[in-house]
Amino acid sequence: MTSARLLDLRGAIFAVVLIAAAILVPIAALAVPPASPFHVPAYVIALTGKYLCYALLAVALDLVWGYCGILSLGHGAFFALGGYAMGMYLMRQIGARGVYANPNLPDFMVFLNWHDLPVAWWGFNSFGYALLMVLAVPGVLAFAFGWFAFRSRVTGVYLSIITQAMTYALLLAFFRNDMGFGGNNGLTDFKDILGWNVQAEPTRAALFSLSAIALLIGYLIARAVTMSKFGKVLVAIRDAESRTRFLGYRVENYKLLVFTLSAMMAGVAGALYVPQVGIINPSEFAPANSIEAVIWVAVGGRGTLVGAAIGAVLVNFGKTYFTGALPEYWLFALGALFVLVTLFLPKGIVGTLGQLFARERRAAVGARGNRVPAVAE
Repeated sequence: MTSARLLDLRGAIFAVVLIAAAILVPIAALAVPPASPFHVPAYVIALTGKYLCYALLAVALDLVWGYCGILSLGHGAFFALGGYAMGMYLMRQIGARGVYANPNLPDFMVFLNWHDLPVAWWGFNSFGYALLMVLAVPGVLAFAFGWFAFRSRVTGVYLSIITQAMTYALLLAFFRNDMGFGGNNGLTDFKDILGWNVQAEPTRAALFSLSAIALLIGYLIARAVTMSKFGKVLVAIRDAESRTRFLGYRVENYKLLVFTLSAMMAGVAGALYVPQVGIINPSEFAPANSIEAVIWVAVGGRGTLVGAAIGAVLVNFGKTYFTGALPEYWLFALGALFVLVTLFLPKGIVGTLGQLFARERRAAVGARGNRVPAVAE
């Protein structure tokens, strides 16, 4: 089996699993009686839905790091900006049902003696406008950042540090009350989305399905990019940027386009994350979140897309378990995991399994080729 066919098989299995989860998990949560062993509790729906959002963020990061060599430590910022865009829509839907019963201003604005809705909040009473901002805000920021960084030929560790500095600057900005985004407390106390109660089980099941579908679409987009001629140039930039530039390719344009696309995918992940967890605050901009996303990709397999998603789910499942069982040692476990993967599984789980499968396949083909046919007497 060639590597291309192996990739097709891996992608097909991944797509089937996501489609099955999007259909069967909500049915198991809503139609199966709670006493049944096949019933999926509401908290599991919310938790796994959050994992799927993280998986989409990991796929977005793998697109730029695994295939273009851009180690971004700022993708948590794009994730958070998409989340804030959706959170602003959800806050506008509260209306007069807030603590202060103000139909136009969110509670935190009334508490801070704001009298008018800031310009940045205009239009967020419309779901369509909110979706546009989910894509536009991370995309515009990534485009502006990439325009200056890539044309200045900032690469390697210097680029990683700058992306982390961008994330930290946004963290400090969103902590300020005068920014109009809830300050330290962020945005919370959401009531409904498109008229549906965000706490109701059918809504949570629908959000889970949307997260699975979004992950599948994000994967298909990333795979289409990487399998195209454009993707081949990205790999060339990753492996030999100066040589690719010498051949006449406008490297900065390729980087800028894929970086912007990746940021928009991260924004969608953040938008789906917020209604499922019920809050968005400046802690989502913390540089540690972006570093964790890099660990997800490294654990699953850089440059595999599917591995990035699997790594995100596995690491976060482990985090959920160990923060309850060993809360004082989780960060040490995370660091040890990254070190062990780097030393013993440099291509991650999926990448290493793919290598082993290819090696066994070559060995089997070689054994058949060396077999001497019997001579008829």
